[in-house]
Amino acid sequence: MRLAVHRVFTSAIKQAPASQLHKTKLIPARAFSGTAASKTMASQDPIVEQLREFPTCDISGALVKLKYRNGGFLSGLTLWSPDRQAGDTRIVGPAYTVKYAPLSDPAPKHPTHYIDGVPAGSVVFVSAPAKTPNALYGGLMSARAKALGAVGSVIDGRFRDLHEQREQGYPVFGRDVGTAPPQELLKVVGVNVPVKLATDEQDMEIRPGDYIIGDLNGVVVCPKELAEQVIPIVRKQVEADDKMMVALSEGMGFEEATDHPVSIDQVHKAYVSFYDLDYFIVFFFRRNAPVFIFDYAKEAS
Repeated sequence: MRLAVHRVFTSAIKQAPASQLHKTKLIPARAFSGTAASKTMASQDPIVEQLREFPTCDISGALVKLKYRNGGFLSGLTLWSPDRQAGDTRIVGPAYTVKYAPLSDPAPKHPTHYIDGVPAGSVVFVSAPAKTPNALYGGLMSARAKALGAVGSVIDGRFRDLHEQREQGYPVFGRDVGTAPPQELLKVVGVNVPVKLATDEQDMEIRPGDYIIGDLNGVVVCPKELAEQVIPIVRKQVEADDKMMVALSEGMGFEEATDHPVSIDQVHKAYVSFYDLDYFIVFFFRRNAPVFIFDYAKEAS
């Protein structure tokens, strides 16, 4: 609810007539040090920067509309570090794929260690045959990946050294934990090659450069050729959903709320009611734009 009201409020601010904003104070971000905006490092990839605005559920919904199977959801992969299915961790980046295969596989072992080739800003995606009992990935791998600028790792199998992952504050998604290293069973046979999700539930492929998005709801792959189409769809859907959230919180029926327009005054009322405040302040920022603070007094409602 809080996020929905924030997003609808900022959307309404941008669309509202000047007459509705006469009691609003706009203060440039430079007046405040240490804001989230000043600490945010801009990505060199504009697609990543835009995808970062949305949770996996919204992106998956947009992919469904584009008829991409399962909305890109990769089943069985959940957040383990820095916390187990808690907090606000979200990773977004192009996939850097690693393919493990059994020692009996005729493909030669990759000549160098994959972890030294991790590009900055990428998500390390490690794949192995389904139901492999040994861990594919450990704390040393995360230390190197983090030093190279990776935003997180997704392990399609088991990983180990969970305490080390959490001590580093490094995001790791995976199927489960384990203790034994992989060398007795597996070898790396490919780096930056297409890999298949290790499950019978789905037939999903992850290719180098496909966008990986992970948060508390799971992991989604967005094919690189669909990314630019996804963004306008997800923006429109998020705006509609947020307006519905505000309307539903005020007691409106679901069907009626489906097409219900929400005004800036209604959003203000919902925000004050939600927090039981005499006034509220909303921080918001957009990429390459100033940050403003919207300060509303209760009597404005």
